[in-house]
Amino acid sequence: MGYWGKVIGGMAGFAVGGPFGAVIGAALGHAADQGALPHMNTQGLFGGTAFNPARMASMLGHRDQLFAISVVVLSAKLAKCDGVVTRAEIDVFKRQFRIPPESVRDIGRLFDQARDSAESFEPYAQTLGANFADSPGLLEDVLGALFQIARADGPLNALELDFLRRVHRRFGLDPAAWERASSGRPRFTAGGGGGSGGGGGPGAARPSSEPSAYAVLGVPRNASNEQVHAAWKRLMRENHPDSLAARGVPPEFIARANDKVARINAAWDQIKRERGM
Repeated sequence: MGYWGKVIGGMAGFAVGGPFGAVIGAALGHAADQGALPHMNTQGLFGGTAFNPARMASMLGHRDQLFAISVVVLSAKLAKCDGVVTRAEIDVFKRQFRIPPESVRDIGRLFDQARDSAESFEPYAQTLGANFADSPGLLEDVLGALFQIARADGPLNALELDFLRRVHRRFGLDPAAWERASSGRPRFTAGGGGGSGGGGGPGAARPSSEPSAYAVLGVPRNASNEQVHAAWKRLMRENHPDSLAARGVPPEFIARANDKVARINAAWDQIKRERGM
């Protein structure tokens, strides 16, 4: 079941604590399994007098578990923010996050209770952004998935747009990530800055929907060799499947990284050939 199987351990928390209770229940279960609870202190778990369960979850739980619960909560809150949750929104949620059939019922319970809870979605977006700050491509994928959910029942409305802007802000993503996610343009499958410009040259025969090698690496065509090399290295660090796995990214999202890595390497190889590097 991948990381979705790990969500189920947190479901008991919903009986007493809403979505935050599920996060804490799952995180505490992991901490108890690891024998970490006797060594914990309360430093950092409280902000003034207010208990911060999202922070507690990030301190105690596996990142894949935190990711799983957080994306369910964000999806449910987004679907509800304009009033009624539609079947189309639920179906898109299941497709975007690859909910396996054997987990549909339990994840559905989590979704429904998150939808009906009065608790804010922003601590989840904040915690997800902080815990996966070293994987901006993953956070952009989540934002793109949320856009798909919001559009499942028609054009974006003001409430959905505000929700998505707040998630984008809490994720700490740049304006380019917003543009790609909001336009339904995957990170490495459409042009960004630094396209091929005018007529001839090596990229002239490229279909209009295919990004230039420079756009894939996110650098302008006049970037220096050193700048291009640095961009390639950074993108490889962010997107290599082994690196993502070591940082706790869920397996279902690691699978998407293979295509990204292939595109990054192909772009780097093309630029090296063109420049004789």
